[in-house]
Parts: sequence; C-alpha cells; structure tokens
Amino acid sequence: MASAAEQMAANLSWSAFGKATELRQRIWFTLGLLIIYRLGTYIPVPGIDGAALRNFMDQAQSGIGGILSMFTGGALGRMGVFALGIMPYISASIIVQLLTAMVPSLEQLKKEGEQGRKKINQYTRYGTVALALFQAYGLARSLEAGGLAHDPGLFFQASVVITLVGGTMFLMWLGEQITARGIGNGISLIIFVGILAEVPAALAGFFAQGRSGAISTPVILGVIVMVVAVIAFVVFMERALRKIRIQYPRRQVGMKVYDGQSSHLPIKVNPAGVIPAIFASSLLLLPVTISTFSGNQTGPVMSTILAYFGPGQPLYLLFFAGMIVFFAYFYTQNVSFKSDDVAENLKNQGGFIPGIRPGKRTEEYLDYVVNRVLVIGSAYLAAVCLLPEILRSQWSVPFYFGGTSVLIVVSVTMDTINQVQSHLLAHQYEGLIEKSQLRGKRKEGGAKPRRAPSRR
Repeated sequence: MASAAEQMAANLSWSAFGKATELRQRIWFTLGLLIIYRLGTYIPVPGIDGAALRNFMDQAQSGIGGILSMFTGGALGRMGVFALGIMPYISASIIVQLLTAMVPSLEQLKKEGEQGRKKINQYTRYGTVALALFQAYGLARSLEAGGLAHDPGLFFQASVVITLVGGTMFLMWLGEQITARGIGNGISLIIFVGILAEVPAALAGFFAQGRSGAISTPVILGVIVMVVAVIAFVVFMERALRKIRIQYPRRQVGMKVYDGQSSHLPIKVNPAGVIPAIFASSLLLLPVTISTFSGNQTGPVMSTILAYFGPGQPLYLLFFAGMIVFFAYFYTQNVSFKSDDVAENLKNQGGFIPGIRPGKRTEEYLDYVVNRVLVIGSAYLAAVCLLPEILRSQWSVPFYFGGTSVLIVVSVTMDTINQVQSHLLAHQYEGLIEKSQLRGKRKEGGAKPRRAPSRR
C-alpha cells in the first residue's frame, strides 16, 4: 500500500503546478538571478588585451582550459568579473567545516542553533574574501607574466583584484538568495548553469574534431554511448538506498491501545551528493589556473608541482580520488547524516532498531552501516570523476563529456525536482486543510439549532 504522500506525489500535474503561486514566484526569482549571473560572465575585467586573450584561450581550450571554464561558465576564458567563480566560497566552506570538526569552540558554536549558524556563515564569508584576494592577486600576476595586460603595473593589479573579489562576493550573495528565496541549492545551481552554458560549444568542438579526423567515428559513437550509460548509472546510484527498519512500541491514548508501527530509515548510498566532487575539484583548480595564464613564466616550484600533479598525471589522479573519498566521509558524518542526532531523535520519538538498544548503541550501529555504505558511494564518486581525466589524456575528449560534469548536472537536477515536488505536496496539504476547515464551518453554520423541549 502506498502512503498518502506517495499517492499525492503520483497525482501531481500541471494544474497543481499552476495553482502553486508561491512555487512559481520562487522559480521566477531563481531564473532571474541565474540570468543576472550569466550576463555577468560577459562583463570583462578592465585592462585585459582582448585579442591576445582570445588567441591564448583558443590554444588552451582543448587542454586544461576546458577544466578552468567549467566551474565559471566560461567567465574565466573571457576574463569576466566572475572569473574566479564560486570556488573561493566553496574552499572557505571546506576550511570552516574542517575547523568546526577540530576546534571545540567552533563545534560548540555550531550547536547553538540559528545564532551559531549565522556566526559560522559570517566566518565563511571572511574566509571567502581572504581566499578571493589571494587567488585574484595570483591571477593578476599571471596575466602580466603571460603578456595579456595592456598596461602592467600596480594599477592593473589593483583593478583586477577589486573586480574579481567583488564578483565572487556578488556570486556568493546570489547563491544565498537563491537558497533562501528561490528553489534548489544556490551554489550548486550556479555551477550547474555554468556547465550547461558551455556544453553547446564543447559539442561543437568535439564534432569538429571528428570532421577533421582528429577523433575517429568509433570513438565518437563510443563516447555518446558512454555518456548515456554514465547518466543512467549516476541516476541509479543517486536513488539507491539502504533501508534500516525502525520499530515503534505500542502506545495507549485514553482507553485505546494502538499497535506498534514499523517504518524504515533510508540511507542513501551517496549521502554527500555532488559536494565531494566540487570540493576536490576546487582544491585542484588554483595551481592549474596560475600555470595556464602565466604561460612559460612559471617558477621552479610551480613547474615541479605541475610535473607531478598536473591533469592526467598518476599523482594527480591519486590525489583527486583520495580527496573525493575523504570529503565523502567528512561531509556525510558532519553535515548530511549525523548519526548522533539521528539516534537522539529516534530515542525521543520512542523508535528503535530491532535488536539494538536506543541511544549510544543505535549511534554506533548507524555509524557501522553508514561507513560501509560509503565504501560503495565514495568508490562510485571517484570512478565517475576520474573518467574525464582518462578520456581527456587518452583521446582528447572534451571535459564536458566526462563524469564530473554529468554528476553535477544529474545530481542538481534531481535535487531541484525533489524540492519542487516537496513544495507542490505542501501546497496540496494546505489546500486539503483549508477545504476541511471550510466544510467544518459550513456544517456549523448550516446546522439548525436544537429547540429546547416545550413544557406542557
């Protein structure tokens, strides 16, 4: 038997969507902010030699330039005001979350509820400014070293730093507004839109390579089949669940005794979603960015780092996979599925896992299950994210056909659709409650008052 929520979800239609006024407003608000983001990617940073930049990016696009453009929606290739993208904010979030897990004062601040969360968000914003300043200055010096600046000097460096840091902070604000007043996760949607905007150009370049003979026809057909297979595999893994049975004891309400009920606690095979892939990619972008725009002017330290940790190198692949596995466990245990909170909630509600005592034993059992489920989830994430690196190094396939971009697009799409369905379900519940209240008022108003018995 399907539950009431499942039956209502099956009955969702366009008519129900048309009646959900608040949901339509949230969607239009989200689309409006995303359009503003796309327009900002075309506003150039002052002092850049446009012709030299276009020539340089045409040469770099087939290589690591595609990696740099993916997370910025092409803004880095055009050197727009959003050239740094949202990566400084993501990197700051990583650092703050790591410190929260290690520093007792920050951990205590996290437990203080809404006020503590606002304070931690403020620290994240400060960290975003610091990282953006560092990355913008490094990019400005790299542009000068690569001969892409009209008038190199202190004024050029200051203008680039101010413009790029301001663009990153504005993007951070857009993401927070989308999350609070729109639909979906704002940061993920910004990256999602940036990837989709670059897909047509990547497709055109890919098929152009096929027409010129650089890529053979069997390879093109194989890539198309692989993309379909990867999408199906990602959807399957993102919907895969490990269900733990939860039992609720009998309860007595007045003179009635209700039998104990049983339900399931769903644990996703990949509870962290696309976050580990984004975190790991953000850590690898900075040295690649500096080396790309500085050309042959890299120092001995950067040259050594790129020699061993450049895209496609064995140490790069090993480090990328290790970071994905680490962030999959870290983000799950500290953010997406905290076993101590789940065990405490089950204990407060009177639920328990059959054969497991409530409290500490339940928490240990949940940790046991989640850690073993994450072996499959983290391996799946690493395999999907390493696929584009191998394809690009072996067959020069554009990065957008790889697993990381497909993973982000599919995961963000599924998450956004789930939020839309949740809003529609909430709207239907509100409509049912209003109808029941109106019927109750009609019955109360339409009932004839009883007459008192007449005395004889």
